[in-house]
Amino acid sequence: MSESIKLPVTAPSHARSLLTRLANPPTFREERFFLMLAVFIGVFSGLAVVCFGLAIDWTGIGLLGALPRSHSLRTLLAPALTSLLVAFFVIHIFPLVRGSGVNQTKAALYIFNGYIPFRTAIGKFITAALAIGAGHSLGPEDPSLQIGASLASALGRRMELSRERLRLLAPVGAAAGLAAAFNAPISAVLFVIEEVIGRWSAGILGSVVLSAISSVVVVRWFLGSQPLFRIPAVGLMQPTELIAYAVLGLIGGLAAVIFAKAIAYFRPLLRSLPRWTQYFQSAAAGLLIGLIGYLGAPQVMGAGYRYMDEAMHDQFTWQVLAMLAGLKIIATTLSFVTGTPGGMFAPTLFIGAMLGGAVGGFERIFYPHLTGSTATYALVGMGVLFAAFLRAPMTSVFMVLEVSGNYSIIVPVIVANACGYIVSRALQPAAIFDLLGRQDGLDLPSMEEQREEGVLRVEDAMEPPTGVILDSADTVQAAYRKLEKETGETFLLRLKPSGWSSVSKTALQSLAGEGKGDSYLSSVLPMAKLPYLHPDLPLEAALRYVYQTALVPVVSRADLRKLEGVISSEAVFNKYRMVSRHD
Repeated sequence: MSESIKLPVTAPSHARSLLTRLANPPTFREERFFLMLAVFIGVFSGLAVVCFGLAIDWTGIGLLGALPRSHSLRTLLAPALTSLLVAFFVIHIFPLVRGSGVNQTKAALYIFNGYIPFRTAIGKFITAALAIGAGHSLGPEDPSLQIGASLASALGRRMELSRERLRLLAPVGAAAGLAAAFNAPISAVLFVIEEVIGRWSAGILGSVVLSAISSVVVVRWFLGSQPLFRIPAVGLMQPTELIAYAVLGLIGGLAAVIFAKAIAYFRPLLRSLPRWTQYFQSAAAGLLIGLIGYLGAPQVMGAGYRYMDEAMHDQFTWQVLAMLAGLKIIATTLSFVTGTPGGMFAPTLFIGAMLGGAVGGFERIFYPHLTGSTATYALVGMGVLFAAFLRAPMTSVFMVLEVSGNYSIIVPVIVANACGYIVSRALQPAAIFDLLGRQDGLDLPSMEEQREEGVLRVEDAMEPPTGVILDSADTVQAAYRKLEKETGETFLLRLKPSGWSSVSKTALQSLAGEGKGDSYLSSVLPMAKLPYLHPDLPLEAALRYVYQTALVPVVSRADLRKLEGVISSEAVFNKYRMVSRHD
């Protein structure tokens, strides 16, 4: 931390002294201070998310009643009329609150040095609560993530943290907001590390974990510790039933591709329309969603957690579940492509739960011996859509485990998620958040592309050792005789008990002329150790050493005296040039 906190002049001197010491700890205490700050970020984010959830509930009750009902004018008109107010807020007062908030948080980390205006948190709170409460097919998790990140950014600026620390506060707040919305700290931590940060160290991981846990503690203090869903008993399955879950994975992957392609097509199309149409795009989407609810499918309105719970308890036939999954894709696409503030996490889980229940119900009709319950298939379906649509395969597995609390489901989840992820990757190369960022003109790092990117290693550029390898136990005379017919000037020297050095032919000739021909090399040479590499290291690791010496030895990890090859600056650059030409 390079700067100090500006304290009010009215603060008592002892309080000012204490806060100054906390804000300007010695270097060895900086990590500890950042961890403590993460706890406060978690507490504030948890409180904000609690209020955000209550605001959505109260808005929904005020506009739609206790539940949206079919053939009710409120169900038909509330989303459209409320959207006019939301559009006014978004266009004139809070222009940064469009969409989900995940890419905006990522942009704060990689482009804006962690800066997210505090008014973004206020605007996201108001507009998303109105839109989701009025029935738009969006969820509260992504907005909660952005609200948490905005609060963290504001707190960091208030405390005048260094630029590097301020950058990291955005994902710390994001994890707190997402954990509070999901009531699931592990899933939030994994998502932020997997899709927002893309890298982690002990300090980053500790801060993200502390903020997530403290926010969940706050949420459970106010709202109770009950899980997001009332999970019925999830039965163990027969090994052959994995085929049924693999089929669910394939179908879920196809549904995720359809969902992503619909958003990718319609979003830029609507953004290209004249500016004045933005006032009515969200209202038109709200009217169509209200019409879907009015005609008999109010379940697709809002986040839909209540209906996911009902689906797990066999409250719908498989035909109804399949219909709801399709209508939810349509409704969410309508809401999201018009720029209505709200998230895609809850709709993704809804589509997955309905699709999983439908596939499970259909399969059990034709294969009655299948033992999996509707709840099992619904949970697995949630994981599949999360992995295939949001492209967060690790988070999806732990999310299902955290929601269900049953580890017997892990094998079908992994099998189905893998199938869904592979299908989605094959048919939709760009992940949805990467695609949205590029449509917005942002060149944000793609975590998925980084995971899939081939890594050049030292072994790809190293050359086989040529010439004589000397040993420190050789005498000067013996070493010089070995080099008499060699044309090179510098040669590698193996040290005891381990390590490598180099020696020149000129130096050996000089020592022999001084009458030291019978002396051992180890006793007459300075023996400056050379750096060495291993074949499996990334090739970029060689760049730190090849400029220091003509040849860097590449040695075995099992025996540091065993030379696998040598690498030079010319070999490294030639390899990079070759790869660039192929790209």
